[in-house]
Amino acid sequence: MTVYTFSEARQNLASLLERARREGAVRIKRRDGQVFLLQPERSSRSPLDVPGIKTDFTTDEIVKIVRDMRESARGLPERMRSSRKRAKPNSLKPR
Repeated sequence: MTVYTFSEARQNLASLLERARREGAVRIKRRDGQVFLLQPERSSRSPLDVPGIKTDFTTDEIVKIVRDMRESARGLPERMRSSRKRAKPNSLKPR
């Protein structure tokens, strides 16, 4: 971790902040021996917090579209998508 003197930190604040952002933290040391840790504040926002969009689709229509896309990704023909039933696992019977 990089250590700056108080004078260096004061003269180069912008580059010091950028370095703290890149590296996670920097130390600033005063003449009297006190050391301070400068680090970026962690964001409290979720990476999933994204702005919404306006659309004329209903929730049910969106869910149907997503399900249809998932089914088509599995390679099933269109006629089999809605009538597909889950196969039961074969039971092993002793002979």
